[in-house]
Amino acid sequence: MPKYLLLKHYTGGPEQHRPFPPMDQWAPEDVEAHFAFLKNVTKVLEENGELVGVQALTPAQTWVRYGGPDAAPVTTDGPLPETSDLVAGWYMVDVDSRERALEIAAHISSEPGPGGEPLHEWIDVREIMSGSASDDCPT
Repeated sequence: MPKYLLLKHYTGGPEQHRPFPPMDQWAPEDVEAHFAFLKNVTKVLEENGELVGVQALTPAQTWVRYGGPDAAPVTTDGPLPETSDLVAGWYMVDVDSRERALEIAAHISSEPGPGGEPLHEWIDVREIMSGSASDDCPT
């Protein structure tokens, strides 16, 4: 069965369907409802045997690159991507088809935001490479 990574972003992607403020400006009950929804998604995916993993990430970002054989790794907080697009978190699912991955992503996209209205947030869906070059790369 194929595995897919469903990426949630803080910003970036296509234009928002319905603009909404950053979460730190939401009412506490809206934040609670949002996370309760996401916890339920995790529970359902676990029960279905489709969940491989799920994690939320902080907005802090550090870039790292190899500094050379006699140097420490080079780190910096920038530059940020032009879109300031940061990954907020992800689900990894193991499903029967791409269609099922898209169905799960669409459901996650309906998560509640301010006032309980669905966010209609864009979810970035990426298939995980199988590990075999002959399977993953065109010839």
